[in-house]
Amino acid sequence: MKPVIKENGVISAFCPDCGVLSNFTPVTTPQVSKNHDFNGKTCSFILYPFLQCVGCLRGGIAKVHSGGDNWTTTGILEWFFPFYRNVAPLPPSVPDDVVAEFREAELCASFGANRAASALFRSVLEKTLKANGYVRQGQNLRDLQSKIDEAAKDGIITEARRKRAHDEIRVLGNDVLHDDWRIVTDDEVEAAHHYTQRILEDFYDERTEVEKILIANKRIQAQQSSPQVTTSQTSPTPIT
Repeated sequence: MKPVIKENGVISAFCPDCGVLSNFTPVTTPQVSKNHDFNGKTCSFILYPFLQCVGCLRGGIAKVHSGGDNWTTTGILEWFFPFYRNVAPLPPSVPDDVVAEFREAELCASFGANRAASALFRSVLEKTLKANGYVRQGQNLRDLQSKIDEAAKDGIITEARRKRAHDEIRVLGNDVLHDDWRIVTDDEVEAAHHYTQRILEDFYDERTEVEKILIANKRIQAQQSSPQVTTSQTSPTPIT
């Protein structure tokens, strides 16, 4: 869950050192007097409370907007550090480069770089499809849209997942990369995160069965030897 202010200025947030949701209690609270609007509300102060985790005593800092003297009851939290990072579990056979890109997208989302996260989730989807043999073949499979559709035709992803891949990942990433600037909401990024993870599971949870389908559909070549794939170091060869 994202950080929230509770009673007495306590901020409930994920503590990276404890590895769990914890309470951070205020230690000292510098403030700036400034009349301004934030989230549609008129505020009089900007505060930067320093806090400590009640479990491990790790420090934290927040930015809070307040319209009254008692920020612990009227404060609106803008951000809190350490940032919360929603790390989704991935199958062990996902290629290392795809994992790295997925984790970087999660990191971008953790501190509100939603447009960057959206573009990276789209990139994860495209890299996953290419790694599994969905590569351009003459006039076929020239774009991400057709690659997603072919994966659904092969039965790797369901029709419902195909639609989500288009609506929640591809289109959102295209908006960021090609269209005019706009705000990308937390809900949009969370959906892209969720369905990108699901598609990685579709391809890599039951890897042996998926590879049989890919080989039967001439997407990849069978390995010369067939060791059990347990890490992301071994990837099939796409047929180009």
